[in-house]
Amino acid sequence: MQGEHPLPRDLFADLDKNSPIPLYYQLATRLEQAIHDEVLPPGARLENEIALAQRLSLSRPTVRRAIQDLVDKGLLVRRRGVGTQVVHGRVTRNVDLTSLYEDLSRTGQTPETRVISHDIRPANDNEAAQLNLEVGAPVLHLIRLRSADGVPLAILDNTLPTDFTTISRDDLEEHGLYQLLRERGVNMRIANQRIGAREATTRESDLLGIGKRAAVLTMTRTAFDTTGRAVEYGQHCYRPDLYSFEITLVDR
Repeated sequence: MQGEHPLPRDLFADLDKNSPIPLYYQLATRLEQAIHDEVLPPGARLENEIALAQRLSLSRPTVRRAIQDLVDKGLLVRRRGVGTQVVHGRVTRNVDLTSLYEDLSRTGQTPETRVISHDIRPANDNEAAQLNLEVGAPVLHLIRLRSADGVPLAILDNTLPTDFTTISRDDLEEHGLYQLLRERGVNMRIANQRIGAREATTRESDLLGIGKRAAVLTMTRTAFDTTGRAVEYGQHCYRPDLYSFEITLVDR
């Protein structure tokens, strides 16, 4: 784990307690500039609020509000058991037929996967309809927490048809799902996808390290191979402060 990254005191030398500009705003502005200048590099951990407040002779609520402003801007992230870190970079994803694992790798970030659930079970009505299976057919149901450089980013809920039930937990922790499907002879061709937003559930808030009832981006996708067979049904949610979709619109 990366240690705390104390900031040079002269960064805050011009904080003016007599200024009409609120102190929290002055502090947030200087921290933001330190992040942009990489005085605070990506992944760096800030010293804790109490230590920073004492060092700068500021109140803890002032420091807390300054840090929260940068969390709200997506520049910092709070992680339980770790502290406050500089975000490695927001993921902007083109709406293409790619996986999040591939998108993170392509942008130089390190994808990490925690497999929360890995079950072979009968397909329910919705899964059967999406995958064009008989209700009750064996399917592989997966729930994974995907992180980028150690920061939780997305919860991926996937259902795969019967012939992919051999994909193991170890496979999924080491590789992206689409890579594993390609290794099994799947050639992705097209997908139906819907993007939305909603409030996070309590479990999602805990896994993603966000506030209770915070907003999450959602994406539901059914992917088909070159023969027209449905090979994957996914229902995913993402942290909106660290992730966005990018779409190019063309006037026809």
